Amino acid sequence: MSGTAEHIVKSYEQELHRLRDLISEMGGIVENQVAMASEAFLSRDASAADKVVEADPKVDAIEREVAQFAIRLLALRQPVAGDLRLIVAAIKITGDLERIGDYAANVAKRSIVLGQFPLPYTLGGLAHMARLVQENLKLIIDAAGENDPEKALQVWRSDQTIDDLYNTIFRELITYMMEDARNITACTHLLFIAKNLERIGDHATNIAETIYYAVKGEILPDTRPKSDVSAYAFVRPKE
Repeated sequence: MSGTAEHIVKSYEQELHRLRDLISEMGGIVENQVAMASEAFLSRDASAADKVVEADPKVDAIEREVAQFAIRLLALRQPVAGDLRLIVAAIKITGDLERIGDYAANVAKRSIVLGQFPLPYTLGGLAHMARLVQENLKLIIDAAGENDPEKALQVWRSDQTIDDLYNTIFRELITYMMEDARNITACTHLLFIAKNLERIGDHATNIAETIYYAVKGEILPDTRPKSDVSAYAFVRPKE
């Protein structure tokens, strides 16, 4: 290989590495947003909620940077096969991460409103859901940085647990609202928080599917295996 050709290959590899670094940076910010948003509603921490919202412009800026960088790579490098899939995947992944940041910000804003109301409902189920979502998010960000399809597959398989837990929480909150109309406002905000967490889980799954295809060149099936219900079961406290 000539010196010029070697330089071009090395430069291209550096550009691909830069793309992964940007995704990892964005993923780290979003992961912290979700953690702070969870802390905000579980501990009624308004300062944590404010930090989540303040981080949102940074997330948006990195998404734009990745899109511009990826388009430049496509135009100048004309990648094929695996490299082409990985560059296109970067655009899709940052789109999902941006949406996760938006959902975290929504959770944070609702937690501030919730601080004005007494809570009629234990947050044990929501705390468990938030923990599962954060675990999946961390795993999928690691998978994106490492191009690891096995970690992506693990996230894809475990999302059903989060969906089932959301359904359980939904039924619980509806019951509380039916029992006492005074619970409606607080429970409605909790319902939206639960839904936002569920959507964060969905976007983590989207990223998992994108990573798996980018690395393997294979599309995951439309249906996922059913989860073990013991993973999300919790007991409603006695009145």
